[in-house]
Amino acid sequence: MGKRATEKPATKRPVRGAGVQMVYDRLRQSIIDLELLPGSALDEVRLSQQFALSRTPVREALVRLVADGLVTTQPNRGTVVAPIDFEKLPFYFEALTLMYRVTTRAAAIRRTPADLETMRAAQARYEDAVERNSTADMIANNRDFHLAIAEAGGNEHFSRWFSRLLDEGRRLLRLYYYASFDDHLPRRYVEEHAAMIAAIELRDAQRSDELGAQHAAQIVRQIQSYIARDATEGMRLGDLARAR
Repeated sequence: MGKRATEKPATKRPVRGAGVQMVYDRLRQSIIDLELLPGSALDEVRLSQQFALSRTPVREALVRLVADGLVTTQPNRGTVVAPIDFEKLPFYFEALTLMYRVTTRAAAIRRTPADLETMRAAQARYEDAVERNSTADMIANNRDFHLAIAEAGGNEHFSRWFSRLLDEGRRLLRLYYYASFDDHLPRRYVEEHAAMIAAIELRDAQRSDELGAQHAAQIVRQIQSYIARDATEGMRLGDLARAR
């Protein structure tokens, strides 16, 4: 037999969709953290250069963010970070309150022991963030806690809708927590979260529903008070972002 040709090492092929996921994750986090302000332009060419990728995965990531409600397309402006529409906040509050109630009730009915452990772990991370006075971690772990409750309810439609609402709420809370941090509220939320877990563990659907409604009302009042304070003091979004 002739001498075997020297075999070249196999070139690793990138995992399909890895580029899309990377761009999606980074842009999503930047939007939620207000590093990309509402209304900021998202240019495919610039983003493809930033991430060293072709425009195709960038475009696919932007499509996913549009579906999440975090990005929108506007006439003559192209793709931009979705603005926070304060005029539509009453509808947002209505939807948020409904999802707090229905997901907490469903969790009480369908939760498993593993679900309870997931909730407790998320609650522990939230409580730790409160003790460290870390605004960013409080907001992120609060979202994880409530999404864990939604997933315990076993309805993927509720989980998907609630996830979108919670992410929109993260932008609002991120905005106003930097302007005015009210220390007693996160500590009250620790207690309310604990009460929710206890009701869900007991499979008390009615009590869970009530606690979800009360918790939502507290958050709505908090955001409304920040908005009213913003209007009174004449603060601007750009000023708040620069003050972070």
